[in-house]
Amino acid sequence: MSDTRYVARSTQVAARMIGDEMMIMSGRDSMLFALNEMAAILWGAADGVTPLDEIVARTICANFEVDPDVAFRDAEELVDQLAGHGILLVSNAPINADVHANS
Repeated sequence: MSDTRYVARSTQVAARMIGDEMMIMSGRDSMLFALNEMAAILWGAADGVTPLDEIVARTICANFEVDPDVAFRDAEELVDQLAGHGILLVSNAPINADVHANS
């Protein structure tokens, strides 16, 4: 696995559960995203202090039959996509709640 990465939900989004999907609108570009169940679990666990690999092990691999390496690669890809739209913040160090509240 790669270097430790931390992820946090941006405060610059609107998010709601609709049925079994998490709908998120980016405040940066007004794009709308529909997250499936696994992606919604990752979104919910993105607290800024738990490393991504730990989130994947505790929330994805513990609840779904998926190879840990595949789950981690998929999570990294999802995180990169959402970070590109300002929906998630990514850092190599824990993300201070005060910092991402003002981002």
